Amino acid sequence: MDLDLTAAGFGGVVLAGGTAARMDGVDKASVELAGRTLLEYAVDAFLDADEVVVVGPDPVRTARPVTFAVEDPPRGGPVAGLLTGVDAFLRAPRLVGVLAVDMPRVTASTMRRLREAAAGRDGAFLVDADGRRQLAGVLDAARLDVVRPDLEGQHGMALHRLLAPLDLAEVPATGEEAVDVDSWADLRDLRP
Repeated sequence: MDLDLTAAGFGGVVLAGGTAARMDGVDKASVELAGRTLLEYAVDAFLDADEVVVVGPDPVRTARPVTFAVEDPPRGGPVAGLLTGVDAFLRAPRLVGVLAVDMPRVTASTMRRLREAAAGRDGAFLVDADGRRQLAGVLDAARLDVVRPDLEGQHGMALHRLLAPLDLAEVPATGEEAVDVDSWADLRDLRP
């Protein structure tokens, strides 16, 4: 897949700081699927991004240079992770992509569809077959800044609360895009 040169000002945040309770607390970013880490799949989804920030406690080697960051305090949830990632960009992007590290079927094409759907709106998120919003989306950085809670309010905040005031497009997942790896069985069931 070729780089989308029209994506200038796009930055990606990979959320890799979850507890992985159903996977014995393993660092999901380092878990391998078909010989590649889940983090590599997530970073690949941000092919068009100027910069990628990975938010999580344990850096994992990647082929592409990325910035690693950790929420303070760690394990603050997706809102704290997203905003920590935004703060870690070297250059503030116009559009921020966010992706959970455990969604290996989200690709650069998925992110392109999300960016297209977000045009003229505050952002766009992937939704599964049941209409549930997934942790894969893009947000207008300026609009995100408007709804941003203070540091104390970020920790443990539900993502749907942060996003509630925003005008978001819903993009139906295709194929296995909405599949996330929450258990060892989920990983086993994913075809390489």
